[in-house]
Amino acid sequence: MSPSEQTIRFGIMGCADIARKVSRAINLAPNARIAAVASRSLEKAAAFARANNLPADAKIYGSYESLLDDPDIDVIYLPLPTTLHLKWATLAAQKKKHVLLEKPVAVTVAELDQILGACEANGVQFMDGTMWVHHPRTAKMREFLDDKHRFGELRTDNIRVKPDLDSLGALGDAGWYGVRAILWAAGYHLPKTAVATRAPVLSEQGVILACGASLHWEDGKSATFHCSFLTHMTMFLTAIGTQGTLQLNDFIIPFEEHEARFSTASQARFNDQVTGWEPGPVTEVVGIDGVPQEVCMIGEMARLVGEIKASGAGKVEMEWGMRSRKTQQVLNAVKESIEKGFVPVEIA
Repeated sequence: MSPSEQTIRFGIMGCADIARKVSRAINLAPNARIAAVASRSLEKAAAFARANNLPADAKIYGSYESLLDDPDIDVIYLPLPTTLHLKWATLAAQKKKHVLLEKPVAVTVAELDQILGACEANGVQFMDGTMWVHHPRTAKMREFLDDKHRFGELRTDNIRVKPDLDSLGALGDAGWYGVRAILWAAGYHLPKTAVATRAPVLSEQGVILACGASLHWEDGKSATFHCSFLTHMTMFLTAIGTQGTLQLNDFIIPFEEHEARFSTASQARFNDQVTGWEPGPVTEVVGIDGVPQEVCMIGEMARLVGEIKASGAGKVEMEWGMRSRKTQQVLNAVKESIEKGFVPVEIA
């Protein structure tokens, strides 16, 4: 068995709703298995194990500390509230556990830097739980965006998302996806400035329920996103280049698990009588070969951890932490723009 085919043992810290989906993914991934689940209540952890078909030999813990002390755990999957991420992700890294952390990964960039620093210091892999980037459709869309003849240079990105509540509100949840999609389309080059859209909707406690922003790069690229807990579920992504356009309506979670679609248009123009376009848009269908995007995420995390374990050198893939950090930087800049009266905020 190659290092990347080792069976990596996951421990689930917390029984949030999203953990149900991820536990299914771990069960389906050929190179991963659930070795334990922990909650602050032993009864809750046991109920989660029963409801989600955890292996019969999976350990049940009534404290997070017990999970971290288990020497048989390779990876901690951590879907706790964002305000608890700094404490528990850092402790997991210090216990030499690799960290799969739900988004948003932190409240601030400074907190995330502490988490990433702990992971680097202890030679453990970090990855956030953004699933859609692992879908094979995403790789196909990347091919189109990288094609200078069909797409050209990226000029404009527009994202609208409405998926649940955490400490950064809609900005930290739905906004995380929008910002990550924008950065993905821009090759993870950070924008120079972020400007929040006026009139965000806040709860009585000041939690962001809906907001938007525009992002601007020094080379003239721009992007906008809007995120909300108040509107119908929407997951639009549009990327406009000098030669083509990419569009999809379900970029976070595909409408159907077994396949996903996106449309492209290249060098389109009106026909001679201006009654239609030519050439028209093309819809591409990407199958998953029975492996949903969350299983791809787990499989990639397990592959990276397997290679680290086999090498014994603790050489981690830093790219995943970098992507998380850039996403967090933009989120925090948008929040700062809201708090300062919708002024442009530079992103270092």
